[in-house]
Amino acid sequence: MPGTAPDPATERAMTRQIAHPLRVADLPGDRPTRFALAPDAAARAAIADFIGAEKLRKLRFEGELRPAGDGDWELEAMLGATVVQPCVVSLAPVTTRIDEKVRRRYVREMPELKGEEAEMPEDETLDPLGEVIDPAAVMVEALALALPPFPRADDVPPGEAAAAPPGAEPLRDEDLRPFAGLRDKLKGD
Repeated sequence: MPGTAPDPATERAMTRQIAHPLRVADLPGDRPTRFALAPDAAARAAIADFIGAEKLRKLRFEGELRPAGDGDWELEAMLGATVVQPCVVSLAPVTTRIDEKVRRRYVREMPELKGEEAEMPEDETLDPLGEVIDPAAVMVEALALALPPFPRADDVPPGEAAAAPPGAEPLRDEDLRPFAGLRDKLKGD
């Protein structure tokens, strides 16, 4: 179910099926290292379960990892996926096609955050450089971030939110518009 923490056993099984770790010490420092990942049906099923999707029909992640000066590395890839999720209203299957560029920069020296209210670095592609870089882990993370948060079937009309405690008149979207009454008053004048 979306929004719930994945089962640790499912996460371990998925990680074993798709892991593609590249040891940084073994990477050539003078040219890019290309990769192309296309998980099989069993791995796609594990990933779908992990990200809270009903099904992952297609998944491909290809790109390169290249040196970026001063011992840093840059990953650039293209993520392509066809995902089936339940509609948030009707629970009918909703198919979404995802085609997205993915970029990560692995740096030896992360910008230092200072103070209690430190701001995050503007560059959201930065990651600390470790001993390995795993394009498969980047693929799963990028896919999870690219999923529509509230998939909606085409035949489901937009609804109006209404909330109220038992026995009370529901509070509707229109009631929350501060100038709604003013509009009606001006029409009458």
